[in-house]
Amino acid sequence: MHKYLIFWAILFSISIPGTAQQASRQQVVRQGICGTVVEKKGNMMPSVGPAPARTNGTAVVREVLIFPLLNSSQVDAGDNGFITSVRGAKPLKTVKSDKNGRFCVSMPVGKYTVMVREPKGLYANLSDSQNNIFPVSVQKNRQSSVTVEISHSAVF
Repeated sequence: MHKYLIFWAILFSISIPGTAQQASRQQVVRQGICGTVVEKKGNMMPSVGPAPARTNGTAVVREVLIFPLLNSSQVDAGDNGFITSVRGAKPLKTVKSDKNGRFCVSMPVGKYTVMVREPKGLYANLSDSQNNIFPVSVQKNRQSSVTVEISHSAVF
């Protein structure tokens, strides 16, 4: 009798829509920041003649941190573009990219800085003409798409 109850309990939980299998899927983000984290390594220099095809990077799992918009004057920088500390701001949200490098996070309308955590510190390799670090704007009911390239181990 006990075996039959377990069998029916398992069968019943597998066949019900809305179970844990569906709950584990990512939420649809209608307003926020979505993107991909890729890592570039090695020689990325253009070549002359036949050469192996270069990739646009390999998708990686990383912790992605969303800060209020940061200026380079608010951070302490180390070697190779690593940020060793941020003064006066804490991350608003932190999310991990999946095995395909993808991440998505809901955010209110505003301007933000996107960084990833590396063993040597926080990393972002983009800035605008006002020295804002990896600036991303979120508009009402829109997704802002970004590609975060980790290129500290690449040569260009």
